[in-house]
Amino acid sequence: MDPTTIGIWATAGMVTMLLLRIPIAVVLIATGYTGLILVMASRGDSFDLEQGFITANSFLGELPYSSTAEYTFTTIPMFLLMGYVATEAGFTKDIYHTARMWLGRMPGGLAVASSVGCALFAAISGSSLATAAAMGRMAVPEMLARGYDKGLATGVVAASGTLGSLIPPSILMILYAVFTDQSIAAMFVAGVIPGLLSLLIYVAMVMIRAKLNPDLAPPTPKVSWQEKFGSLKSTWGMLLLIVVVVSGLYSGLFTPSEAGAIGASIAFIISLVARRLDRKKTSTALLETLKSTSMLFAAVIGAYMVTSFTALTGIAADLTSWAGGFDVHPVVVIASLSVLYIFLGTFMGSIEIMLLTLPIVIPIVQGLEYDLIWFGIIMIKYLEIGLVSPPVGINCFILKTVVDDSVRLGDIFKGVSWFIAMDIVTIALLVAFPEIVTFLPSLM
Repeated sequence: MDPTTIGIWATAGMVTMLLLRIPIAVVLIATGYTGLILVMASRGDSFDLEQGFITANSFLGELPYSSTAEYTFTTIPMFLLMGYVATEAGFTKDIYHTARMWLGRMPGGLAVASSVGCALFAAISGSSLATAAAMGRMAVPEMLARGYDKGLATGVVAASGTLGSLIPPSILMILYAVFTDQSIAAMFVAGVIPGLLSLLIYVAMVMIRAKLNPDLAPPTPKVSWQEKFGSLKSTWGMLLLIVVVVSGLYSGLFTPSEAGAIGASIAFIISLVARRLDRKKTSTALLETLKSTSMLFAAVIGAYMVTSFTALTGIAADLTSWAGGFDVHPVVVIASLSVLYIFLGTFMGSIEIMLLTLPIVIPIVQGLEYDLIWFGIIMIKYLEIGLVSPPVGINCFILKTVVDDSVRLGDIFKGVSWFIAMDIVTIALLVAFPEIVTFLPSLM
């Protein structure tokens, strides 16, 4: 059996295991290990299975350390810890409360506040799922109580929660940067303008809809300036945290790993000063950080195995050569990849999709000489759409869990469809004007 055939069958087996809901780390390691055995056994005049096992075992023995013992990977647990500390300390509630005070009187004010609150919390947590879950518990019940349309109330939180993937710090950005050998700091900075653009487009759409149809979002009671400024007291710490991390990265004052450590330290100190952390909450934050880091590192080990196996089969090189043989406009390639990623996003998580596709997609993108920082932001936008696309938009199901029987799942998907349309507009702008992504990194 030739390596290309082995690669095709291994890919089919990997997709089958994912459809069976087997954990991504297990799928990647099993695929890479089995593929390496078969490819190495097939080298030479005869099929030498023993040699295949020897080579694969040697590779598996070295890979867990060599693939994860990188200084840049310390960024992941630090930013995770920062997010979990902020969550356990209850800063999500403060962020939403402040946004509601200042934005509540705008057309669709509570929905606008929810979107802004999600963006601010995303800049702390780095997780779309955590953002949607945390904001959904506070924002959706209040909007429903004020008479907001059920689809709008749930759709705005489900969609805005995806901003956690795009607004730095983002775990997806870290993984992408490491696997494509790009600067984590450049990826973080590149996501700032697209993240704000996504937020502004969401807000504009909500305001226009609310203005045209006031029944979607009834006005809220007026709030005094004293109450508005008073609400800032509880959020200054988190705003300071965001400013320190982003400005420090952009200015080069500290590396991404140092930014993560500083961010986690500041979040911990602010929480202690505000007396919002006790022994139980601290233990929970540390334990969740450990669990998430372990899961991610196991998946990273598997992804490196699949990458090595794919390189040996020659599939990536063949696809790159094939793609390079066509004189196509970048829009065609981007549109084709959009179909792939949105389809995968309907039944898989963002991390799983990224680790599964990077070994094959990135060589093609490099062969076509596209900017990898720009493509990384485009890919993350695709993954954001996948998080809310039916039939298995994960963020929508999280919102359904939060609201229980008060809102039908169909209403949530109907509400989020408006935001998917806005994401398509955002992607079109990023493709038409790549400088939106590349401008800030070029100044670093």
